[in-house]
Amino acid sequence: MAMRQTSARHRSPVSGPLLCGLAVMLGQLTAPALAQTLPTAAENLTPGDLDSEHLFGFTEGSDLGVPGEVELEWETSGRLGKRLGRFLAVDSGLALKVPLTRDFRLAPGITFNAYDIGVPGDPTRTTGGFNGGFLETRLRLLDRRTAPFGLTLNLVPGYGTVDGGSGAPASSFGTEVGLLADREVIPDMLIAAVNVGFAFSSVRMNATDARVAGSGVEVAGALAYRVQPGYFLGGEVRYAWTYDGLTLDRLAGQAAYLGPTAYVTLSPHAWASFTWSFQIAGQSAGEPGPLDLSSFDRHQMRLRVGYSF
Repeated sequence: MAMRQTSARHRSPVSGPLLCGLAVMLGQLTAPALAQTLPTAAENLTPGDLDSEHLFGFTEGSDLGVPGEVELEWETSGRLGKRLGRFLAVDSGLALKVPLTRDFRLAPGITFNAYDIGVPGDPTRTTGGFNGGFLETRLRLLDRRTAPFGLTLNLVPGYGTVDGGSGAPASSFGTEVGLLADREVIPDMLIAAVNVGFAFSSVRMNATDARVAGSGVEVAGALAYRVQPGYFLGGEVRYAWTYDGLTLDRLAGQAAYLGPTAYVTLSPHAWASFTWSFQIAGQSAGEPGPLDLSSFDRHQMRLRVGYSF
């Protein structure tokens, strides 16, 4: 899943002009900390509060909730278009996100997929079902409310029963490692995020017992603008490299993606986000053409829906 808080504190009443003035000043000084006690969706619905994690598309913010909040998230990603034939893959995941401290979160999850493939040289395949599971671990290194920018380390080991490129039965093990950085460019209005990720995987095909190892690097940047409370629009750009071998051994291809993003708060406890990216540039090793439609897809979409309780 690249591989997606309780109510405000109660203040006791005070009397007297001086004490009232001090209470107002303390309330203003502690506002950022109080904002962190709201549910994720409520933060983005309330002026002055912001939770950055889901505001973008494939790019993610550094926020991760606080102890006491549990979030159930459904994520569906679509991959469409190869150089020849037809190719459609849908990858879905259900995760339970549980912050254990303000700066550490675990999120176990399960994955599903579906394929409709008719590419020359590969068997025609229409299939789908349960795929595997993963455990996402996040550690916040810098909080953007007290540091120049936010920074979170993301680690996601996973297991699958399908080859992601062909949809064929297989046993796959992989891990994604990422750094998620963000900063409010215009406080409470415009936020920017940058992600840098590295992934590697090993796949054993069930039919032939052949083993394939691969790795990749991706750099992504995004902006999200608050159009109104609970509604953000933006855009993101990503550049990805894929390699043969577990340690970036031989470059197999590269691609750049560009697309719009949208986020909406559905209720104080629910939210949804969507993005559709198009490959605008690329190069496959050993193949002509301005795009890489062998290792990458022409279109990539992602829909996320979350509910916190």
